[in-house]
Amino acid sequence: MGTVIRAKMSRLIDAAEDPRETLDYSYEKQLQLLQNVKRGVADVATSKKRLQLQRAKLLQSSATLERQAREAIRADREDLARLALERKSAIDGQVSALDQEISTLEAEEEKLVEAEKRLATKVEVFRTRKETIKAQYSAAEAQVKISESVSGISEEMADIGVAIERAENKTSDMKARSAALDELIEKGTLEDITGGQDEIARELEAIGSRTRVEEDLSRLKREEGR
Repeated sequence: MGTVIRAKMSRLIDAAEDPRETLDYSYEKQLQLLQNVKRGVADVATSKKRLQLQRAKLLQSSATLERQAREAIRADREDLARLALERKSAIDGQVSALDQEISTLEAEEEKLVEAEKRLATKVEVFRTRKETIKAQYSAAEAQVKISESVSGISEEMADIGVAIERAENKTSDMKARSAALDELIEKGTLEDITGGQDEIARELEAIGSRTRVEEDLSRLKREEGR
């Protein structure tokens, strides 16, 4: 059951998935990673700058204490000179510790900067490839739609061809029927209801024709003395 469900889900996902959206989403995720690296570089640089400022203040304090120690010696106050030098020594120790931390941060910053450059290059390459694939997919999609439209037109034209053939056949049948009816009407088998003579009219016309023939015949006999 699990296999069947996964297979059906896979088909549903495949049908709903748009590669262009997937590529854009992947590109956005890479941009987020790149932004995170840039923020990391900025954070390290900020921390390094803060330590450097602290170091500068300590060096300034160390220089002040050394000056005070010199002044104490000139004033024959060795105790004050010793106290100033002890404080200076403690500050110098803090400066040495800060130098190590600053050096560590500088190395970390260099690594992050190199990582940022490599990642930026990869992101740009991916963006170019992404746009190429999207363009190819869009072109293929358009071609599929065109092919489907052409196929639909072909089916429609086939239907139209069948309809035309049926219309031509019906027209031929109608012409044949009309010719047959005209022939039957001429033979007198059918009455011409469109205005032709019926059977009675034809008989009366035939009688009138025979009468005229007999009258013409009698007239000719008289004229010829027969």
